Amino acid sequence: MRVIFAGGGTGGHLYPGLAIARALVRVRPDVEPFFVGARRGIERDVLPKSEFPYVLLDLHPLHRRSPWKNWRTLVSAVAVWRRIGALVKERRPALVVGTGGYASGLMLEYAKRRGIPIVQQVGDSFPGLTARRYARDCVEVYLTFPEAGRFLRTSSATALLDTGAPIDPPTSMSLSRPTARAKWGFPREGGHVLLVYGGSQGSHAINRAVAAWIDLGLPDDLYVIWGTGKATYAEFASYESDRVRVRDYLAPIADAYAATDLAVARAGSMTTSELFAWTIPAILVPLPNAAAQHQTTNAATLEHAGAAIHLPQLQLTGSKLQELIGGLLADPDRLRALAEGAQARARPRAAEVIAEHIAAVIDRTQRQP
Repeated sequence: MRVIFAGGGTGGHLYPGLAIARALVRVRPDVEPFFVGARRGIERDVLPKSEFPYVLLDLHPLHRRSPWKNWRTLVSAVAVWRRIGALVKERRPALVVGTGGYASGLMLEYAKRRGIPIVQQVGDSFPGLTARRYARDCVEVYLTFPEAGRFLRTSSATALLDTGAPIDPPTSMSLSRPTARAKWGFPREGGHVLLVYGGSQGSHAINRAVAAWIDLGLPDDLYVIWGTGKATYAEFASYESDRVRVRDYLAPIADAYAATDLAVARAGSMTTSELFAWTIPAILVPLPNAAAQHQTTNAATLEHAGAAIHLPQLQLTGSKLQELIGGLLADPDRLRALAEGAQARARPRAAEVIAEHIAAVIDRTQRQP
C-alpha cells in the first residue's frame, strides 16, 4: 500500500517526513512510503541516499515579495500537475502526508480534488501558507507547537493533535554525558559544555558573534562544540583549542547533544525539538528572514513557555553572549528551570505517535465505501 509524502525545500519540511515514514514502516510493514519533492530543494541531495522511492518535480515557491517572479511557478505547475496525475494513475495512494513547504502544495491540491485522504504535519508555531491553505481538507493535523492550532481554519471533520516534531530521539544506544564529553576531548565531569549550532548550513551572524565572545575570554570551566557550517568553516577554524572544538558539520549530531548543557542555536522547529528531546536549554537566535517570521514566533513562544531565551539577531553581539551565557552559568537555578521547561516541551516519541495515528486513518478511510 502506497503512502505519498509531499514536502521539502528545506530540511525542516523534509526530515519530519522521513522520520514519520520510517516509523510508519515499523508500525505497518505493508505500507510503502513514496516521496514527492522539488528538484531545487534539499531533497535532491537527501532522498537519493534514503531507503525510499521518490520523484523530484520542477516545483518553485510563490514569491510573495516579488510577485512578478511567479511566472515560472505557474508555468511549471501545469507540467507538474500532469506528472502527479500519472503518478496517481499508476498507483493510487491510500493517503497523502503533507509536511509543508512549496514542494507539498500541488500534491495536496491534487489529492483534495481526487478524494485521496490528507493529513499534515505542521512544524512551526505560525503555520506556513500551505499548512493554512489545506488544514480544513485534512483528516488530521499533527502539531509541533500546540499554539499553531489557533491559526488553522479546520472543518468539523479535522482533528488537531499535539504530537510534537517527528525527530530521531535519544535512545538506549546514545552516549552517556561523561562518555560523550570524553569523545570530544573534554573532562568527563565538571564545568559545562556549550553547543553552538546555526543549522546544517551554519549561520555567519552567529559565528561572528561567537568568535567575538571567545575573544573576550571564555568563562572558567566552559567547553564549546561549535558547528560553523561548511561555507564559513575556514574563517573560524583557527578558534580550535583544548576548550573549543570547531567543526564544519556535526555528524552524528547526537554525539554533540549528548555532551551539551546549554546551546546557542537558530529557532527552527526541528532544531528546537531535538534540543528539547535532549533536555538542553537554549539561547535561540531566530533567522530574521525566515518565511512569515516563523522562527521569531517559535523563539518568542518558547521563551514565554519558559523553555528558552529569545535573542533577536539585531541584539546578537559578543558582549551580549558574554552577558547571557555568563549569567546562566552563574545562576544554576535559572539554568535548571530552563532545562525543565525544555523537558516539558519535549515529545521524543512524536514520529511513532504520528505513525500510529496515520495507520489508524488508513484503516478508517479504507473501510469507508
